[in-house]
Amino acid sequence: MSHLPDRRSDWSAHERPFASTGQGRPTRRPNIVFILADDLGWGDLGCYGSLHNSTPVLDRLAADGLRLTHGYAASPTCSPTRIALYTGRYPGRLEGGLQEPLVTRDSRSGIPGEHPTLPSLLKGQGYDTAMFGKWHCGWLPWFSPLKIGFDVFFGNLDGAMDYFSHIDTRGEPDLYEGETPVEETGYYTEIVSAKAAEYIRSRTPDTPFYLQVNYTAPHWPWEGPTDEAVSEKVTAATRREQLTGLFHFEGGSLDTYRIMVEALDAGIGQVLDALDDSGQAEDTIVVFASDNGGERFAFLWPFVGEKGDLEEGGIRVPFIVRWPAALSGGQVSDVPTVTMDWTATLLDAAGATPAPTHPLDGLSLLPWLLDAADAPERDLLWRTRGQGALRRGRYKFLYDRDAKPLWQDYFGGGGPRGRLFDVTADGREKADLSRELPDLYAELLKTWQEFDAALLPYPPPRRPSTANGEPD
Repeated sequence: MSHLPDRRSDWSAHERPFASTGQGRPTRRPNIVFILADDLGWGDLGCYGSLHNSTPVLDRLAADGLRLTHGYAASPTCSPTRIALYTGRYPGRLEGGLQEPLVTRDSRSGIPGEHPTLPSLLKGQGYDTAMFGKWHCGWLPWFSPLKIGFDVFFGNLDGAMDYFSHIDTRGEPDLYEGETPVEETGYYTEIVSAKAAEYIRSRTPDTPFYLQVNYTAPHWPWEGPTDEAVSEKVTAATRREQLTGLFHFEGGSLDTYRIMVEALDAGIGQVLDALDDSGQAEDTIVVFASDNGGERFAFLWPFVGEKGDLEEGGIRVPFIVRWPAALSGGQVSDVPTVTMDWTATLLDAAGATPAPTHPLDGLSLLPWLLDAADAPERDLLWRTRGQGALRRGRYKFLYDRDAKPLWQDYFGGGGPRGRLFDVTADGREKADLSRELPDLYAELLKTWQEFDAALLPYPPPRRPSTANGEPD
């Protein structure tokens, strides 16, 4: 039986399954540019099957590198994934990672300055480090990018910001250079792109660098580059109501979302152009990903769930890596990977050793990518306040701490419910195999319960209105 064609199959016709050259690692330490989109859905890029968005820059990046079709975010919400990226560990190992997303502004809610991180460990290896864009891993005076190893920071601290007025969810200005408040005029996506490109052009070949570029696009509020009038309305509502104004419940459209994604793509083009123009592209690892699945206007087909859910739509995201000096382009892989793997991989590529006091929860992918080793086989695990998940090979165990309404109505009661899916064949997670494979189901349930118990316990839930922040 033939498969119905779609844009993914059209794109994949130009790709070949990933195969390592087995040539080993380049002698020169690479620069690292990690680009993180905010709430970008699985299918929002042309190379992942978008029906509406034109993304030639990211499509080209995929064509020149490796496109991962089973790349996962560490969490279905924003700040836990960011905490996982910088620490290389499950977000539930840190108190700040228990907030989904981080909303509390106090001395316990963030990444402690003494915790080893991707930037601090790279800095220890002689790398220069910089971040431009969204932080959302704790607030001043307790937390900031500078406190965990970044030499340079320009961006916002909160989980969301108006694209023109640059106010946060409290209605307060939220732009910083280092730890100093600053003002800047312009559309935030374009500002972040220009700052990142300028940083790259200022580099010399003598010192390797790690650049983290964190866009807020295409996160709400729903504003494209010419929507200053919309910004004025959103800003006034946010200052009047806090939080709910910036959510922009009444705004947005598929067309506005398309424009925001295309502005993101164009901005990334500026960053990549800077690498080309400065002659540094060959020796630079570029990683592109989203912090979690999309919401509202995102294209998530064929998955169910969205941002906040542990179904595939909430955690499977676009993931692209390019390293011309070491990886051939035009390749695609369905090997499952997760955010923390890239922390370990980038440290390995730079020759940095993880801190033994804080062992990583991810695996370096370099033996697979460069040395022709077998693809890593291990469990990928997730936990949120409401759900749990475990991916082992083709199978995914999904656990709802409280059964969702459909099952409550059908089975006559609430309580926890687990299910088992083959997500390589059933990405929509509809065909529950738990009765067909009871031994596997029981094994995965036990493994996930042990994982759940090993992490910090969740505190009692707090309402957003008392959390001094916003639910990203």
